[in-house]
Amino acid sequence: MTLSWQKVTLTLKETFSISYGNYSHREALIVSLSYKNFVGYGECTSIDYYGINLEDLIQKLKRCKDAIETNSIVYPNEFYKMVLNLDLGSFLTSALDCAYWDLFGKLEGKSFLELNEIIVNSIPDSSITISVDSIENQIEKIQKSSWSKFKVKCNGFDKNSIEKLIEMPFDIALDSNGSYNESDCDWLQNQEFASKFTYLEQPMKPNQFSVLYRDKFANWMADEDCQSIENLRSLQSHYRSVNIKLMKCGGLTPALELIQEARKLDFKIMMGCMTESSIGISAGCALSPLADYCDLDGANLIANDIANGSKIINGKIEISDKPGLGIKIKN
Repeated sequence: MTLSWQKVTLTLKETFSISYGNYSHREALIVSLSYKNFVGYGECTSIDYYGINLEDLIQKLKRCKDAIETNSIVYPNEFYKMVLNLDLGSFLTSALDCAYWDLFGKLEGKSFLELNEIIVNSIPDSSITISVDSIENQIEKIQKSSWSKFKVKCNGFDKNSIEKLIEMPFDIALDSNGSYNESDCDWLQNQEFASKFTYLEQPMKPNQFSVLYRDKFANWMADEDCQSIENLRSLQSHYRSVNIKLMKCGGLTPALELIQEARKLDFKIMMGCMTESSIGISAGCALSPLADYCDLDGANLIANDIANGSKIINGKIEISDKPGLGIKIKN
């Protein structure tokens, strides 16, 4: 098995604004695992507020290249255990895990869904993100969009904006990226109209969720507060939903386990994403039949998608039926 990688710049179609800052592009690391003329692909991106620097990840890959390349072709769960022992962090572990699932499926001639016996009864539509802006501009973007579900970013708490969004005849969620305070959340979760929002994601900065209550009107959703399966029980009384992102939890293998445990604890599940190409989004799409919500618009937000795979058209998720994750690099 051969390991290689490439750093690419993903250019956004328009400046993406959230409470952490404004972004016109993302640096991504594309990881490739090849064997017998088959290639599997995984991806992770540089996220400043997660402390992720791609040069650090590249140095880690260089150090563990031999360990990975000398590993025999085994079932993906066994490969994941080996990678986990390399202590590479969740972002790089996710890229390797997803690349191996893609490679293994291509070698076996089976899709990820077939390998995991995932039955597709229904797939929730994906939302598209409306970045931080004036409420007037956000409403205009929603009205002009051909999508049906929206995740509206906000930087700070504004009752006027919330009331205007509630009045819209659309499926709308709020994501404050931790920019609310305790009194904001207490007021909001006690307002009956808060239940009209599909969910309210990561209202405060991580580890401040003790003032949130899942049995009130707001469907609080944990993002940064839900990094792995170990977090779930502590979140159970506070959050009703969890946002599972492959880079946060370490890939498809741990995500399957995380979904199973979250269901046992009665959480609603969203498959989410970072700003990613169709490489990372195709991996997230593979788990979409197991979710209640999807926010997998990453590849739709960039102007220079580097791959083909699963597609999202106006929110409708079309999972590739090709072997592995169905990922192919564009020429």
